[in-house]
Amino acid sequence: MNSLWHGFADMGAVERDGAFVVARGEGSYIFDQAGNRYLDATAGLWFTNIGHGRGEIADAVAVQLRTIAHYSNFGDITEPATQELAGRLAAMAPVSGSKIFFTSGGSDSVETATKLARRYWHELGRPDKTIVVGRRKGYHGMHVAGTALAGIPVNREGYGEMMPDARTVEWNDAKALLTLIEEVGAERIAAFFCEPVIGAGGVYLPPAGYLAEVRRVCRDNDILFVADEVVTGFGRIGGAWFASSRFDLAPDLMTTAKGLTSGYLPMGAVFIAPHIAEPFFAGGIWWRHGYTYGGHAGAAAAALANLDVIEREGLLDAALHLESSLHEQLSVLADHPQVAEVRSGLGAVAAIQLVDPAEAPAMVKAVRAQGISSRAVGQGALQISPPFIMTDDQVGELVAGFTRALG
Repeated sequence: MNSLWHGFADMGAVERDGAFVVARGEGSYIFDQAGNRYLDATAGLWFTNIGHGRGEIADAVAVQLRTIAHYSNFGDITEPATQELAGRLAAMAPVSGSKIFFTSGGSDSVETATKLARRYWHELGRPDKTIVVGRRKGYHGMHVAGTALAGIPVNREGYGEMMPDARTVEWNDAKALLTLIEEVGAERIAAFFCEPVIGAGGVYLPPAGYLAEVRRVCRDNDILFVADEVVTGFGRIGGAWFASSRFDLAPDLMTTAKGLTSGYLPMGAVFIAPHIAEPFFAGGIWWRHGYTYGGHAGAAAAALANLDVIEREGLLDAALHLESSLHEQLSVLADHPQVAEVRSGLGAVAAIQLVDPAEAPAMVKAVRAQGISSRAVGQGALQISPPFIMTDDQVGELVAGFTRALG
C-alpha cells in the first residue's frame, strides 16, 4: 500500500497502477528504479534548468549545512549566504533598486505579493484598493490567494469562496481588463497578476503587444502590475533572466521560484520595486509577514551555485536556442490527426494540445513507454519545458518519442 498522498493525483488510480518512482537524474535524463532511462521533457516541474546531477550544487549546499543550515530572517536576523543572494538578485532585477523577499516556493511568493499589494495601498491611505485580478487559464500556485486568482475553476471546486476580492479576466485581451476597471472602479483594484507565458494552464503565449498593453493599462489606472515569473524566471523565457526584462515590463512586484535553485532545494523570491518598498523601509511600519524557511541558508547556497552554472555555461542563450529548436522540430506534430495545436516559439516551453483532452492522462503513460517523461497541463495538453542543456539531437529524440506514442 502506498502511504504517500501525491499532489494533483487520482489516488485511486495510483493505488491501482502504482507510482512512477524516479530514482536518479543525470543531465537531461531521469531513471526509474529498474534503471530505465527517460528524457526529461518537463525539467521536473519546469524547474531543473541546469539539468540533473550537478555535484557542485550538492557540494555548495553541504558546505553551507556544515556551517549553519538555517536560522531565521525575522527581525534583524539573517545569514551571509542569504544576504549575498539578495544582493545578487537585486543586481539582475528588471527594476533597479529592487528589494528581495524570500519565500519557500512559488505559491508562497504569490501569497506574499497579494498581501503586500493590499498593504501597500493601505499605507498610502487607500485601503479600498483590495481587489486582485488574474486571467483565465492562469495558474498562480495553490495557496488561498493563488487558487482564487487563477483562471482554472476546477482547482477551486469544493472549497467554497476562497477570497471575495479576487476577479478573473480573459487571458488574451487587454480590453477585458479595461472593462473590469470600468465595472468596479480603479480605486478598488490593488493589483493585476500576469504570467508572461501561461504555464500550468496549458502553455499559452501572449498575443503580440498584449504584455505591453496590460502594463500600460495598469500604469494608467494606478494598479500594481505583478509579473508571475515562477515559470519564466531565471532564464526559461530565453535570452534573459526574466520575461520582464525581455519585454521591458518594469513590474511593481515579480514572483519567482523554480529556476532560482533549479529545484535542488525549495526556494522562492519576490522582487519588490523600490517605490513599493519605500513606505516600509522608511521606518516605523511592521509588515507582519514571513516564512520560517524564507531565505534558508542552505537553499541560498544552492541558488548561488545554480546562478554560477547558468552564467558560466551561457544557459540563457542556450534557452533561447532551445526556444527555436523546439518550435522548429515540434512543428512536424501539428498535422497529426490526434493533435489540435502545437504551442511554441517563446521561451524554452511548448505544449502539444490533443484533439480529445480526455486522452491526455493515457497519452502521458504512452509517451513514458517511449522513454519520454511529460505531464498533462491545461485542458488536454502535454507539457514540454526541458532543461536548458538539452541538445538539438535530444529534442529530436523527444519529438520521435511523442510521434511513436501518438501512433
